[in-house]
Amino acid sequence: MAHNDPILTPSQLNTLARDLLEDTFPLVLVEGEIGNLSRPASGHMYFTLKDARAQVRCALFKPKSQWLKFAPREGLKVLARGRLTLYEARGDYQLVCDALEEAGEGALRRAFEELKAKLTAEGLFDAERKRTLPTFVRRLAVITSPSGAVIRDIVSVLRRRFPLVEIDLLPVPVQGEGAAAQIRAMLQCADASGRYDAILLARGGGSLEDLWAFNDEALARAIAAAHTPVVSAIGHETDFSLSDFAADLRAPTPSAAAELLVPDAATLSARLQQLHRQLQNTQANGMRQRMQRVDRAFLRLQALRPQARLEALAQRAHQSRGRLEQAMQRRLERERATLRHADAILRATHPQRRLQLLRERLDALRDRPRALLAQRLQREALHLRGLARSLHAISPLATVARGYSILQHDDGRIVRSVDDVAIDEAIDARLHDGQLRLRVEGQDKEPAA
Repeated sequence: MAHNDPILTPSQLNTLARDLLEDTFPLVLVEGEIGNLSRPASGHMYFTLKDARAQVRCALFKPKSQWLKFAPREGLKVLARGRLTLYEARGDYQLVCDALEEAGEGALRRAFEELKAKLTAEGLFDAERKRTLPTFVRRLAVITSPSGAVIRDIVSVLRRRFPLVEIDLLPVPVQGEGAAAQIRAMLQCADASGRYDAILLARGGGSLEDLWAFNDEALARAIAAAHTPVVSAIGHETDFSLSDFAADLRAPTPSAAAELLVPDAATLSARLQQLHRQLQNTQANGMRQRMQRVDRAFLRLQALRPQARLEALAQRAHQSRGRLEQAMQRRLERERATLRHADAILRATHPQRRLQLLRERLDALRDRPRALLAQRLQREALHLRGLARSLHAISPLATVARGYSILQHDDGRIVRSVDDVAIDEAIDARLHDGQLRLRVEGQDKEPAA
C-alpha cells in the first residue's frame, strides 16, 4: 500500500459510489419477480426484484405507490422504471422506482402510445369529424358481452330514464384472441343496417391486456368510418382505449353512457306539461280575442240593417217633432201672455176701436203658430218619406215582395249556398206575407262556368 494513496471514510466512499451509479444509470427498466415485500406505516413500499440468478433491492415511496392500478404481491412479475442509487447510511445499492406495472403491460403500453400517435397524426381523432348524437334515441344497438353486469346496468338505466327506447343486444366476446375482429364485424353490420340511431360499445373494467381488443387499429378505423353515431364506454373512468378516441362520444362508464344517450323521462314529462299549459293559455287568449271581434262585427252588422236604420231615423224624427212642439207651445204661451197683458192695458186706457184692432191682431197671432207647426211637420214628413224610399230600395224585404224568398236556418243564419244545408235539414223560407217551413230533399249544384 502506497503512503500517498488518498484515504477515504466510509461516508465518502459511499457518496462517490452513489454519484457514479446515478450518473451512469439515470433511468432503467427492470423486469423481475417481487420478493420480500414490506409496507411499513410510513406508506412506502420496499421489495426485491429477482430472477433465477440474482436480485436487487427496490423502493417505491408513498406519493408514487398511491397511483398503482394493481395490488403488488409476492411472486408477481412486474416491470419497474426508476433510477439506481446507493443508500449511504448502510451502503445498500437499490433501485428507487418512479412507476410500477404488471409485466407485459409495459410492451402493450408502448404499442398503445405508438398507435395512438400514428392515428392522431392522421386526424382520425379530430373533433371536426365526430358526429352529433340525436336528441332522442329511439333504437339503440349495444355491442357487448351478453353475460355480466355491464348489459344489466345499461338496460336498468335506460328503462329507468326513458322506457320508450328500443334496445338490441348484439353479443360479442370482449377479450381474448379474435375478439377485436368480431367486435369490428358486428359494428359494421349494425351500421350498414341503417336500423339504429346510435351504437354503444361497452365493456367493464380490467387490465390493459384485458381491454386490448378495443385498442385494435382496424376497429378504431371502422368506428371513425361509421355513418351511425358511436358511443364508447370501455372500462372504468381512468381507462382509455383507441375506441374511446375514435368514437363520437366517450363515456367514463357503461352506466354513464346510458344516461348520456337518453333524456330523463320525468324531466321530459314536466317540460311537456309546461308546454301544454302554455299552448292552452295561448288558445284561450286567441279564442277570447276572436269572440270579441265577432261581437263587435255583430254589433256593426246590426247597426247597418235597413230595419234598424229606419227605426233609428224614425226615433230621431219623433224626438225632433216632440222638441218642435214643445218649443212652439212655449212660444205660443209667451205670445198669449203678451196679448193678455196688452188687452188689459187697452181696456183701461183706449177707445173701443183700438180694442177691436188688437183683437184682430190677436186672432192673427193665434193662427200663426199653427201654420208654422204645420209647415215644419210637413217638411219632416217629406224627409222621412224620402228616407223610407231609400231604405226600401236597399231592403231585402223589397226583393221578397217581388216574389223572392230568404232561406234561413233555425238559428237565423242565411242560407247562401247549397253547401250550407244537409239532406233532411229543416229550414225556413221568409216571404213578403209570412214564413214557410221547408225540408231539404236533395242538392243540385250548378257546374262552374
